[in-house]
Amino acid sequence: MRVQEVMLVEAGEHCETTALGVLLRHQGIELSEAMIFGLGSGLSFVYWDSKSFDFPFLGGRVKPFELARNLAARLGLELDVRETSSPAKAWANVAASVDAGTPVGLQLDSYYLDYFTSKVHFGGHIVAMIGYDANVARLADTRAQGGAVTTSLAGLAAARAARGPMTARHRSFTITAPHGLPPVEERVVPAIIACAQAFLHPPIANLGYRGIEKASKLVPTWIERSTDPQRDLPQAALLMEKAGTGGALFRNLYRDFLGECTRLVDNADLRTAHALYGEAAALWTEVAALITRAGESEDPQCLAKAADQLHDIAQLEHDAMTKLSRLAG
Repeated sequence: MRVQEVMLVEAGEHCETTALGVLLRHQGIELSEAMIFGLGSGLSFVYWDSKSFDFPFLGGRVKPFELARNLAARLGLELDVRETSSPAKAWANVAASVDAGTPVGLQLDSYYLDYFTSKVHFGGHIVAMIGYDANVARLADTRAQGGAVTTSLAGLAAARAARGPMTARHRSFTITAPHGLPPVEERVVPAIIACAQAFLHPPIANLGYRGIEKASKLVPTWIERSTDPQRDLPQAALLMEKAGTGGALFRNLYRDFLGECTRLVDNADLRTAHALYGEAAALWTEVAALITRAGESEDPQCLAKAADQLHDIAQLEHDAMTKLSRLAG
Protein backbone atom coordinates (compact mmCIF):
# COMPACT_ATOMS: atom_id res chain seq x y z
CA MET A 1 0.00 0.00 0.00
CA ARG A 2 1.17 3.52 -0.63
CA VAL A 3 0.15 7.16 -0.50
CA GLN A 4 0.48 9.27 -3.67
CA GLU A 5 4.15 9.67 -2.83
CA VAL A 6 5.38 11.40 -6.00
CA MET A 7 3.07 14.32 -5.29
CA LEU A 8 4.02 14.56 -1.63
CA VAL A 9 7.77 14.05 -1.33
CA GLU A 10 9.83 17.22 -1.45
CA ALA A 11 13.12 16.54 0.27
CA GLY A 12 14.40 19.27 2.54
CA GLU A 13 17.42 19.94 4.73
CA HIS A 14 15.98 18.94 8.10
CA CYS A 15 14.20 15.71 8.96
CA GLU A 16 11.28 17.03 11.02
CA THR A 17 10.41 19.86 8.64
CA THR A 18 10.71 17.51 5.66
CA ALA A 19 8.30 15.04 7.25
CA LEU A 20 5.90 17.80 8.28
CA GLY A 21 5.97 19.14 4.72
CA VAL A 22 4.78 15.74 3.44
CA LEU A 23 1.94 15.60 5.96
CA LEU A 24 0.90 19.20 5.28
CA ARG A 25 0.97 18.73 1.50
CA HIS A 26 -1.38 15.78 1.88
CA GLN A 27 -3.78 18.23 3.55
CA GLY A 28 -3.41 20.71 0.70
CA ILE A 29 -1.14 23.09 2.64
CA GLU A 30 1.96 24.35 0.84
CA LEU A 31 4.57 26.00 3.05
CA SER A 32 8.31 26.33 2.49
CA GLU A 33 10.59 24.35 4.76
CA ALA A 34 11.86 27.59 6.29
CA MET A 35 8.29 28.72 7.02
CA ILE A 36 7.46 25.38 8.67
CA PHE A 37 10.59 25.69 10.81
CA GLY A 38 9.81 29.28 11.82
CA LEU A 39 6.10 28.79 12.50
CA GLY A 40 7.11 25.89 14.73
CA SER A 41 9.48 28.21 16.68
CA GLY A 42 12.16 25.68 15.89
CA LEU A 43 15.36 27.65 16.49
CA SER A 44 17.23 27.11 19.75
CA PHE A 45 20.64 26.16 21.07
CA VAL A 46 21.82 23.49 23.49
CA TYR A 47 25.27 22.55 24.76
CA TRP A 48 24.77 18.96 25.85
CA ASP A 49 27.38 16.89 27.62
CA SER A 50 26.68 13.91 29.86
CA LYS A 51 28.18 10.65 31.05
CA SER A 52 26.26 8.80 28.31
CA PHE A 53 27.98 10.90 25.60
CA ASP A 54 31.47 10.21 24.30
CA PHE A 55 31.77 13.88 23.32
CA PRO A 56 29.77 17.11 23.78
CA PHE A 57 26.88 17.79 21.39
CA LEU A 58 25.89 21.20 20.02
CA GLY A 59 22.25 21.41 18.98
CA GLY A 60 20.58 24.26 17.14
CA ARG A 61 16.90 23.39 17.38
CA VAL A 62 14.20 22.71 19.94
CA LYS A 63 13.96 19.12 21.13
CA PRO A 64 12.56 16.52 18.68
CA PHE A 65 8.81 16.78 18.03
CA GLU A 66 8.41 20.09 19.88
CA LEU A 67 8.45 21.83 16.49
CA ALA A 68 5.55 19.67 15.29
CA ARG A 69 3.53 20.43 18.42
CA ASN A 70 4.23 24.16 18.12
CA LEU A 71 3.27 24.22 14.44
CA ALA A 72 0.00 22.36 15.00
CA ALA A 73 -1.01 24.62 17.87
CA ARG A 74 -0.15 27.77 15.92
CA LEU A 75 -2.10 26.81 12.79
CA GLY A 76 -4.99 25.06 14.55
CA LEU A 77 -4.11 21.65 13.09
CA GLU A 78 -5.25 18.39 14.63
CA LEU A 79 -2.14 16.43 15.61
CA ASP A 80 -2.99 12.79 16.31
CA VAL A 81 -0.06 11.26 18.21
CA ARG A 82 0.19 7.55 18.98
CA GLU A 83 2.74 5.98 21.35
CA THR A 84 2.91 2.41 22.63
CA SER A 85 5.33 -0.13 24.04
CA SER A 86 3.86 -2.83 21.77
CA PRO A 87 5.62 -3.29 18.40
CA ALA A 88 2.52 -5.01 16.99
CA LYS A 89 0.22 -2.17 17.99
CA ALA A 90 2.76 0.37 16.74
CA TRP A 91 2.75 -1.24 13.30
CA ALA A 92 -1.04 -1.49 13.26
CA ASN A 93 -1.32 2.23 14.00
CA VAL A 94 0.91 3.10 11.06
CA ALA A 95 -0.40 0.55 8.56
CA ALA A 96 -4.01 1.60 9.14
CA SER A 97 -3.26 5.20 8.20
CA VAL A 98 -1.14 4.36 5.17
CA ASP A 99 -3.75 1.85 3.98
CA ALA A 100 -6.29 4.68 4.17
CA GLY A 101 -4.04 6.86 2.00
CA THR A 102 -2.67 9.08 4.78
CA PRO A 103 1.09 9.59 5.29
CA VAL A 104 2.36 9.08 8.83
CA GLY A 105 5.20 10.76 10.69
CA LEU A 106 7.54 8.49 12.66
CA GLN A 107 10.14 9.29 15.30
CA LEU A 108 12.91 6.70 15.42
CA ASP A 109 16.63 5.95 15.69
CA SER A 110 18.21 6.53 12.30
CA TYR A 111 21.04 4.06 13.07
CA TYR A 112 18.84 1.13 12.02
CA LEU A 113 17.58 2.54 8.70
CA ASP A 114 19.14 0.67 5.77
CA TYR A 115 19.82 3.76 3.66
CA PHE A 116 21.70 5.67 6.36
CA THR A 117 25.41 5.54 5.57
CA SER A 118 26.42 7.29 8.81
CA LYS A 119 25.93 4.70 11.53
CA VAL A 120 25.45 6.95 14.55
CA HIS A 121 22.62 6.48 17.02
CA PHE A 122 20.15 9.39 16.89
CA GLY A 123 16.78 8.71 18.48
CA GLY A 124 15.27 12.04 17.49
CA HIS A 125 15.16 11.38 13.74
CA ILE A 126 11.76 11.92 12.08
CA VAL A 127 10.56 10.60 8.71
CA ALA A 128 7.24 10.35 6.90
CA MET A 129 6.06 6.88 5.92
CA ILE A 130 4.27 6.94 2.56
CA GLY A 131 3.95 3.27 1.68
CA TYR A 132 5.00 -0.32 2.29
CA ASP A 133 4.87 -3.82 0.87
CA ALA A 134 5.76 -7.27 2.23
CA ASN A 135 9.47 -6.41 2.48
CA VAL A 136 10.10 -2.67 2.71
CA ALA A 137 8.68 0.60 3.95
CA ARG A 138 8.73 3.68 1.70
CA LEU A 139 9.82 6.79 3.54
CA ALA A 140 10.37 10.49 2.90
CA ASP A 141 13.62 11.77 4.38
CA THR A 142 15.97 14.70 3.83
CA ARG A 143 17.73 15.55 0.60
CA ALA A 144 21.03 14.39 2.09
CA GLN A 145 19.54 10.95 2.78
CA GLY A 146 18.00 10.56 -0.66
CA GLY A 147 14.49 12.00 -0.37
CA ALA A 148 12.14 9.15 -1.31
CA VAL A 149 13.84 6.08 0.15
CA THR A 150 13.12 2.54 1.31
CA THR A 151 14.19 0.50 4.32
CA SER A 152 13.47 -3.06 5.35
CA LEU A 153 10.49 -3.62 7.62
CA ALA A 154 12.86 -5.26 10.11
CA GLY A 155 15.12 -2.19 10.09
CA LEU A 156 12.13 0.10 10.54
CA ALA A 157 10.87 -1.96 13.47
CA ALA A 158 14.29 -1.82 15.16
CA ALA A 159 14.53 1.93 14.59
CA ARG A 160 11.11 2.51 16.15
CA ALA A 161 11.76 0.20 19.11
CA ALA A 162 15.13 1.75 20.01
CA ARG A 163 15.62 3.24 23.46
CA GLY A 164 18.12 5.82 24.60
CA PRO A 165 18.61 9.61 24.42
CA MET A 166 15.82 11.46 22.55
CA THR A 167 13.90 8.28 21.63
CA ALA A 168 10.11 7.90 21.91
CA ARG A 169 7.87 4.88 22.44
CA HIS A 170 7.11 3.93 18.82
CA ARG A 171 5.82 7.47 18.27
CA SER A 172 3.73 8.02 15.13
CA PHE A 173 1.58 10.97 14.17
CA THR A 174 -0.77 12.31 11.53
CA ILE A 175 -2.06 15.80 10.78
CA THR A 176 -5.58 16.88 9.87
CA ALA A 177 -6.27 20.44 8.79
CA PRO A 178 -9.67 22.01 9.53
CA HIS A 179 -11.40 24.25 7.02
CA GLY A 180 -10.50 27.91 7.24
CA LEU A 181 -6.87 27.90 8.38
CA PRO A 182 -5.69 31.28 9.70
CA PRO A 183 -3.65 33.33 7.22
CA VAL A 184 0.05 32.66 7.68
CA GLU A 185 0.81 36.39 8.01
CA GLU A 186 -1.33 36.43 11.18
CA ARG A 187 0.75 33.66 12.76
CA VAL A 188 4.35 34.55 11.97
CA VAL A 189 4.77 37.32 14.56
CA PRO A 190 3.48 35.20 17.51
CA ALA A 191 5.80 32.40 16.36
CA ILE A 192 8.78 34.77 16.21
CA ILE A 193 8.05 36.28 19.63
CA ALA A 194 7.67 32.85 21.27
CA CYS A 195 10.99 31.70 19.81
CA ALA A 196 12.76 34.89 20.85
CA GLN A 197 11.45 34.79 24.41
CA ALA A 198 12.55 31.17 24.87
CA PHE A 199 16.00 31.97 23.47
CA LEU A 200 16.48 35.05 25.64
CA HIS A 201 15.18 33.50 28.87
CA PRO A 202 16.40 29.90 28.99
CA PRO A 203 15.72 27.94 32.20
CA ILE A 204 19.32 26.67 32.41
CA ALA A 205 22.71 27.93 31.26
CA ASN A 206 23.09 25.23 28.59
CA LEU A 207 20.29 26.68 26.46
CA GLY A 208 19.65 29.72 24.29
CA TYR A 209 22.16 32.53 24.06
CA ARG A 210 23.51 31.51 27.49
CA GLY A 211 24.31 28.09 26.02
CA ILE A 212 26.32 29.67 23.22
CA GLU A 213 28.30 31.65 25.80
CA LYS A 214 28.87 28.43 27.74
CA ALA A 215 30.09 26.75 24.56
CA SER A 216 32.55 29.61 24.00
CA LYS A 217 34.08 28.85 27.40
CA LEU A 218 34.16 25.05 27.02
CA VAL A 219 35.12 24.52 23.37
CA PRO A 220 38.80 25.39 24.10
CA THR A 221 38.93 22.30 26.38
CA TRP A 222 37.75 19.89 23.68
CA ILE A 223 41.17 18.50 22.73
CA GLU A 224 41.75 17.47 26.36
CA ARG A 225 38.12 16.31 26.66
CA SER A 226 38.45 13.94 23.70
CA THR A 227 40.08 10.51 23.65
CA ASP A 228 40.50 10.87 19.87
CA PRO A 229 40.49 14.53 18.74
CA GLN A 230 41.09 13.67 15.09
CA ARG A 231 37.82 11.71 15.15
CA ASP A 232 35.67 13.62 17.65
CA LEU A 233 36.21 17.24 16.60
CA PRO A 234 35.58 16.78 12.84
CA GLN A 235 32.54 14.65 13.74
CA ALA A 236 31.16 17.46 15.94
CA ALA A 237 31.72 19.96 13.12
CA LEU A 238 30.08 17.62 10.61
CA LEU A 239 26.97 17.40 12.80
CA MET A 240 26.86 21.21 12.90
CA GLU A 241 27.05 21.66 9.14
CA LYS A 242 25.78 18.54 7.38
CA ALA A 243 23.54 16.48 9.67
CA GLY A 244 20.19 17.55 8.26
CA THR A 245 20.39 21.15 9.47
CA GLY A 246 21.00 22.97 6.23
CA GLY A 247 24.29 24.07 7.77
CA ALA A 248 25.10 26.56 10.52
CA LEU A 249 23.01 24.80 13.18
CA PHE A 250 19.69 25.82 11.60
CA ARG A 251 20.60 29.50 11.35
CA ASN A 252 20.29 29.32 7.55
CA LEU A 253 16.73 28.05 7.84
CA TYR A 254 15.78 30.72 10.37
CA ARG A 255 17.41 33.44 8.25
CA ASP A 256 15.30 32.30 5.29
CA PHE A 257 12.17 32.22 7.46
CA LEU A 258 12.78 35.79 8.60
CA GLY A 259 13.39 36.76 4.98
CA GLU A 260 9.95 35.41 4.03
CA CYS A 261 8.45 37.26 6.97
CA THR A 262 9.87 40.59 5.81
CA ARG A 263 7.65 40.22 2.73
CA LEU A 264 4.61 39.68 4.94
CA VAL A 265 5.29 42.15 7.78
CA ASP A 266 6.67 45.68 7.37
CA ASN A 267 8.91 46.14 10.41
CA ALA A 268 12.41 47.62 10.74
CA ASP A 269 13.41 45.39 13.68
CA LEU A 270 12.41 42.33 11.66
CA ARG A 271 14.54 43.43 8.72
CA THR A 272 17.52 44.08 11.00
CA ALA A 273 17.17 40.71 12.70
CA HIS A 274 17.01 39.02 9.30
CA ALA A 275 20.37 40.60 8.39
CA LEU A 276 21.86 39.66 11.78
CA TYR A 277 20.89 36.02 11.32
CA GLY A 278 22.59 36.07 7.95
CA GLU A 279 25.76 37.14 9.76
CA ALA A 280 25.24 34.51 12.47
CA ALA A 281 24.86 31.74 9.90
CA ALA A 282 28.15 32.64 8.24
CA LEU A 283 29.93 32.73 11.61
CA TRP A 284 28.59 29.31 12.60
CA THR A 285 30.01 27.86 9.39
CA GLU A 286 33.37 29.43 10.25
CA VAL A 287 33.21 27.91 13.75
CA ALA A 288 32.59 24.46 12.28
CA ALA A 289 35.59 24.88 9.97
CA LEU A 290 37.82 25.89 12.88
CA ILE A 291 36.69 22.90 14.95
CA THR A 292 37.44 20.58 12.02
CA ARG A 293 40.89 22.13 11.63
CA ALA A 294 41.53 21.79 15.36
CA GLY A 295 40.78 18.08 15.20
CA GLU A 296 42.92 17.48 12.15
CA SER A 297 45.90 19.43 13.51
CA GLU A 298 45.27 19.13 17.27
CA ASP A 299 46.10 22.83 17.40
CA PRO A 300 44.43 24.48 20.42
CA GLN A 301 44.69 27.89 18.74
CA CYS A 302 41.94 26.85 16.33
CA LEU A 303 39.63 26.18 19.27
CA ALA A 304 40.58 29.51 20.83
CA LYS A 305 39.53 31.26 17.61
CA ALA A 306 36.31 29.24 17.54
CA ALA A 307 35.62 30.33 21.13
CA ASP A 308 36.05 34.00 20.17
CA GLN A 309 33.61 33.50 17.27
CA LEU A 310 31.10 31.82 19.58
CA HIS A 311 31.28 34.74 22.00
CA ASP A 312 30.51 37.10 19.10
CA ILE A 313 27.67 34.85 17.91
CA ALA A 314 26.09 34.82 21.37
CA GLN A 315 25.99 38.63 21.42
CA LEU A 316 24.80 38.87 17.83
CA GLU A 317 21.96 36.39 18.31
CA HIS A 318 21.01 38.02 21.61
CA ASP A 319 20.71 41.36 19.81
CA ALA A 320 18.67 39.82 17.00
CA MET A 321 16.30 38.02 19.34
CA THR A 322 15.89 41.14 21.48
CA LYS A 323 14.68 43.01 18.42
CA LEU A 324 12.36 40.14 17.47
CA SER A 325 10.91 39.96 20.98
CA ARG A 326 9.71 43.56 20.57
CA LEU A 327 7.53 42.84 17.53
CA ALA A 328 3.87 43.65 18.03
CA GLY A 329 1.96 40.38 18.34
